[in-house]
Amino acid sequence: MLNTKSFLGIDFGAGSLKIAEFDTDAAGALRLLRYATKPLGLAGAQDAAREGVVLRGLQELLADTGFTARNCNVCAPGFQVVSKFLKLPPVDSSKLKQAVQNEAQKHVPFPLDAVVWDYQLLGTLPSRELEVLLVAIKTELVEGFFKVAERQGLRLDVVDVSPACLCNSFRYNYGDLEGCTLLLDIGAKTSNVLFFERGKFYSRSINIGANSITQDFAAEFRMPYAEAEKLKIAEGFVSLGGAYEEPGSPRQAAISKIARQVLTRLHLQVSQTIQFYRSHQGGGAPQRLLLAGGASIMPCAAQFFNEKLTLPVGYFNPFRNLQIDPSVDLEELGKVAHTFGEVVGVGLRRPAQCPVELNLVPKSILERQQFNQKKPYFIAAVCSMILAVSGMGWFFDQVAAVKQGAIDDRTDRVTHLLDREKQLNGALDRLKRRKGVSDQLTDWMQGRFTWVDLITDLRRALVAAEDNTKRPGIRTAVWIEKMAPENIEAQEAAEDEDGKPKPMMDLRMAIRYGLLNGVRLVPDPTAAGAATNVSATKPKDNTNELSVVYLTCRGVSWKKVRPSADSEVAIALLKELESSPYFVSGTNGTQLAGQMKLDETGKTFTFDVRLKLKKPVRL
Repeated sequence: MLNTKSFLGIDFGAGSLKIAEFDTDAAGALRLLRYATKPLGLAGAQDAAREGVVLRGLQELLADTGFTARNCNVCAPGFQVVSKFLKLPPVDSSKLKQAVQNEAQKHVPFPLDAVVWDYQLLGTLPSRELEVLLVAIKTELVEGFFKVAERQGLRLDVVDVSPACLCNSFRYNYGDLEGCTLLLDIGAKTSNVLFFERGKFYSRSINIGANSITQDFAAEFRMPYAEAEKLKIAEGFVSLGGAYEEPGSPRQAAISKIARQVLTRLHLQVSQTIQFYRSHQGGGAPQRLLLAGGASIMPCAAQFFNEKLTLPVGYFNPFRNLQIDPSVDLEELGKVAHTFGEVVGVGLRRPAQCPVELNLVPKSILERQQFNQKKPYFIAAVCSMILAVSGMGWFFDQVAAVKQGAIDDRTDRVTHLLDREKQLNGALDRLKRRKGVSDQLTDWMQGRFTWVDLITDLRRALVAAEDNTKRPGIRTAVWIEKMAPENIEAQEAAEDEDGKPKPMMDLRMAIRYGLLNGVRLVPDPTAAGAATNVSATKPKDNTNELSVVYLTCRGVSWKKVRPSADSEVAIALLKELESSPYFVSGTNGTQLAGQMKLDETGKTFTFDVRLKLKKPVRL
């Protein structure tokens, strides 16, 4: 039965395959349910044969040990990963990824489009530089992990790397340690050197591992690698050097010397790394050494490093703060606990927020996983859509049949109504044309009366102006001498070839024959009252509407008797015109225009008035 709550942590190491199943307790702490390990031999460190060996090993472990979880996080082996600690100048967080990518192009020995890479910002150095951990792995190798996992029905969520996994495992289990701690993880093909100090983390990978001891021993005694590996595990130890009694077995003595030679080379690299850490990373001197990895438990290995580094030496226990299921044999777990640092570190990625969180899953695989995760919903949606479309098709077929029956029943009625509609539309068109003719005739009739009303109101204004300006001994008189539209061409048309006013005609005759529509009126200057005789001429322009009319008014001058008498007449007439319902008053409305002029005899004077009609008159 599959367990949906538990999950797997897998370390695809170079020399062995390690797997553990975890879940979390009520407090969210990580708990170990079961574990297993499988040696991979020399083929595990060879790229050509590695995938097949790992697949067979994983099949055996899943079949024999009863693992029930199907979600897993994996750790890639150190020899397949490129890791680099970078120092970058201070940059904005939005530009950090681009800055790291630029550095990755320099330090990753493969084209970036052929690798999966990720980075972790570790902090800011005293120099204000940013410390970044960059890791990269070939895409084809990650795809190999997924191929192996998917063949066993596993869903792979995280691909982590050894330094990050060991860092997370150490912080979880040894967060209470003070000072600088040196962790040395001796793997089959590579070894990891890690420093932990006040939240600071630094690591380096060294291409020396336990396989070097086996290979040198197998070559010296000309035996198969597998047999040499068994002898190393069963009889091997690290020679302490100096005066000591060699073992009686030549093979055991050879193994001990070879082991010392390999660890001596490793010690030189570790010493150089310590010096680099202190001089270039600003770290302190290590106060203790913790050993991890398969080769770390070779007899006398701890004494060797104690002698060389003069540091107290212990073994790294990644299960120190973990809950252990009662079904787990603690004695057997203790024999291999030092090799499970990566497994615990990658297992912590699921329930906890880890100090270093890297994920080397390619984008293409993430998208495929997301699609596969949503596939059941897509299938259900497609099935629902098919059912919905089928149901809608049946429903619309039924509706269409009902509608067609209703259409057939109403065809004759619709045909009859269409005929009636054509007749009605014809009648409406005829009515519209006749209404247009009627509106035109009505407009013409109203236009004929408009000029009568305007002339009548002008007469009223003239009479009122005369009455309002009468004084003792002064009888004023004012009349309209000329009346013209604003168009200058119309004004020119009102004069004959000699520039004299054209013949006069009776106003009533002009109204009767409609000659006041857009004409200029020229009153008789001999009339003492309102203008009763005018000359009528048709303007030459084709203006459709008339909105402004100019009046040339003449009045009897009493300026010699009363200096302001002429001005009072003009102003009185203007006030009467402004109070008229036919003319616009105000700045842009009816107003006096030009200057007041006294004729040569001094008996009369003229002035102009600009009339602005409230309602333009169509011509």
